[in-house]
This record gives sequence, structure tokens and C-alpha cells, in this order.
Amino acid sequence: MVDTATPHTTDLFIGLTPDRVLQAVERAGLACRPVCYPLNSFENRVYEVELEDRARVVAKFYRPGRWTEAQILEEHRLLDALAAAEVPVCTMRPFPDGGALRQIDGIYYSVADRRGGRAPDELSDALVLRLGRLIGRMHTVAAARPGDDVDRPRLDADRYVRRPLAWMRTNDVIPPSFRQRYAAAAETIADRADALMLGVPTQLVHGDLHLGNLLLRDDRLNVLDFDDCCIGPAVQDLWLVLPGRGPEADRHRALL
Repeated sequence: MVDTATPHTTDLFIGLTPDRVLQAVERAGLACRPVCYPLNSFENRVYEVELEDRARVVAKFYRPGRWTEAQILEEHRLLDALAAAEVPVCTMRPFPDGGALRQIDGIYYSVADRRGGRAPDELSDALVLRLGRLIGRMHTVAAARPGDDVDRPRLDADRYVRRPLAWMRTNDVIPPSFRQRYAAAAETIADRADALMLGVPTQLVHGDLHLGNLLLRDDRLNVLDFDDCCIGPAVQDLWLVLPGRGPEADRHRALL
């Protein structure tokens, strides 16, 4: 993560109102009707907005300090490459000046055309097979971008375990009663991850491919939310989408 947020921009981000969202979209050259709905999002702020011609778009406001401009544009380039290969994703809508990323009050935002559908709640064998093919196509396109040239984080134990643990120690947020056991468990997990990932090939992956980031409509699957795309092992996009245990989950993973 990139800790460049100021208290001012963070306050503005938390205090985004529908009126400010509509102003941002209109500032990008898209005339709006007074219709704005918040959508589910953990890290960012995402809204569905109705344009003057009644078309619906999704406006995404990036959490200040999380990604640099270059990292956000890298996400957009991956989406463009996937769309060019006919992988069903939601690309960013270009603004009148040709770019797809703007700022308001120091907050980066982009706009995409709305895609309808629902997250699949149950996976049939046929859908699992289709999903496996879709992930394979997605990884083939993403692998064409050399990892050394991609400005996205690496999925490893240092980033996701050791650095957060160091922050928690420095800021004294772990209760004393289990501080030592917690740290020992985290360090054991990090060491085990290092050993398992040693020599494993890595590439650009989605990074957060759970069922909630898939849209199913009219027998069509769309892949959403590449905000966490990163350099990591391809299996990162497999275990999240089929995380269950037991014989049925094992059978589905074999199909995938």
C-alpha cells in the first residue's frame, strides 16, 4: 500500500455524498440525472449513477493512499488487455479528454458501464468447467505482462504478514495476554508460506477472485473488481473461488 493520504482527503473520502458523486461524474463530461445508489465495497466507495440518457454507470472512488496513480492505471491496462481478448470484464469508460482516471478533492475516480447480474450462489459442474476456462483465459492474457514491468504489489509473506505484524508491534495494538503467542503464530505462518512458495512461478493475477466478484446473467459470466490485482502464484485465483472442504469441494476443484 502507498500511505500518501492526508487527513483532509481521508475525511472527504469518508464524507462522500451522492451530490458530490454526481458532481464528479458530471465534471468528467457525463450529464447525470439525480439518481445515485451506493454499492457494496470494502476498500473503496462505489456508486451506481444514472446518466441523462437513462444509461447506468458505476463510479468508483479509490481510497486515498491505497494505490498510486501508476498502480491504478496498471489495473486499467490489464482490463483493456482482457477486454481486447474477449474476456468478459468491465473496462473503464474514457472521459471526454481520452483518459479514464480523474480526481476530485484529491480522490482518484473512474467510471465504468454497468453490468447486470448476480453472484452465483451455487456452482453446477457445468458452471465450474466454464469458470475454469475463464480463469485460464484470464491468466493467459495477464501472463503476457512481465512481472518486472508491472507496478502492482507482490503477494508474499513479507507484505501480508511480517509488515503488518511489525506495525502492530510498533503501535502496541496486540493485547499483552496473547501478544507472544500471536506473534509466534504469525511468524510460523510466514515461514511456512515462504517455504511453500519457493520456486513457484508468479504472474499478474486477479488477487481477489471470490464468487462475489463474479456476475452471472443470461448464462454469461463477468469478472469484476481487479482492485487487488497483484503479482502472485496462479493458484491465488483458484482457492478463493472454491474454498470449501470435503469430497464435493475436491471434485469441483478437479473440474476447475
